Amino acid sequence: MAIQDIYPTALRLLGRPVLVVGGGPVAARRAKGLLDAGARVTVVAPVACQALVELADSGLLTWEPRTYLPSDVDGVWFVQTATGNSAVDTQVSADAEAQRIWCVNASDHEASAAWTPAVAVVDDVQIAVNAGGDPRRAMALRNAVATALETGDLPLRRRRAPKNAGSVALVGGGPGDTGLITVRGRRLLGQADVVVADRLGPRELLNELAPDVRVIEVGKTPGNHPVPQAGINRILVEEALAGHRVVRLKGGDPYVLGRGGEEAEYCRQHGVEVEVVSGVTSAISVPAAAGIPVTHRGLAKGFSVVTGHEELSEVPARPDHTVVLLMGVAALRDSAAALAAAGLPLDTPVGIVENGYLPNQRVTIGTLGSIADQAEAAGVANPAVIVIGDVVRVSPFAPSHFKTADYSTTSPNKPRVLTT
Repeated sequence: MAIQDIYPTALRLLGRPVLVVGGGPVAARRAKGLLDAGARVTVVAPVACQALVELADSGLLTWEPRTYLPSDVDGVWFVQTATGNSAVDTQVSADAEAQRIWCVNASDHEASAAWTPAVAVVDDVQIAVNAGGDPRRAMALRNAVATALETGDLPLRRRRAPKNAGSVALVGGGPGDTGLITVRGRRLLGQADVVVADRLGPRELLNELAPDVRVIEVGKTPGNHPVPQAGINRILVEEALAGHRVVRLKGGDPYVLGRGGEEAEYCRQHGVEVEVVSGVTSAISVPAAAGIPVTHRGLAKGFSVVTGHEELSEVPARPDHTVVLLMGVAALRDSAAALAAAGLPLDTPVGIVENGYLPNQRVTIGTLGSIADQAEAAGVANPAVIVIGDVVRVSPFAPSHFKTADYSTTSPNKPRVLTT
């Protein structure tokens, strides 16, 4: 049977009686699929595999432990025969054909009146692939299509949204490189009707959205918040209550100094379904882009993440405890002074990584006593992550007098400029 002879369709079998003839693994897989579709399944087989026995014992299907009878096809809507005996499967198929009942014959796909496709479900989309009667080919194609949908490479967005189907997803996009967003985050972005976007994060992905997807810009810069947090919260809820799928696309991780907790709480208080998708936080990933681990055996066992010099009084002032400063460029001189006053040695290494993972990434390395002057002279600007502690010695950008023989092998990611 040529592929042109196939008319693709989908059967709605909820509550309808169907027959499975055979008791082996193939019959079990087919029975499970029919149960998933809501069919009332009867299995006819003298012996059944464990999977079928368990389904029967749980009351999900009826098992008739006997040989097939022609009367078994009476009154059913659909038949699947998979006995492994071609003569029996041919007889079942012929009996079904006589009563104009669609039957899948697992023994002979060419003689089968219907084919069972390779199926996958992504969100509420069901993928069914027929491949000329070649099941392994069909499964390979199904898997490829499913993966493309799950990763956002194919358009999964609804065009006819169900009534009151609005929702909010707080998606962490990572530090900016489009390859660092999670698969789940990319998939939700591809489904969005509205994207509420930060200034940071994987901005290039916005260019891949369908033309009718609305992008609402709410990005903040230091001292400039054109849309205050209360306004962002209202936007998320209003758009979701209007029936839209909303993605709040953030840089880094929504729950790491990203106010994601506030946004999620506000959504729930107003009856809006909200999902949080963790992202690659810049506090760890951006130092890694410059070859700086936040912990390293023999150098640091722990780290603290802070956003300003006010919190530094509570941070251990030791070179073996890494301090990561986010959004700390403007207060760098005050932060360095606060740590020095707390007892951190002035020769403690400090690294600043600007625009981590992006083509214009730049690394500046100095000491606690020198870094403020270096940053000012180099024109260091946000977005930047500042790392303070002995772990900076591991960076390939560190001056030779910072290093020891044991800590000089890490490779950077896209190195651009080193200022020391």
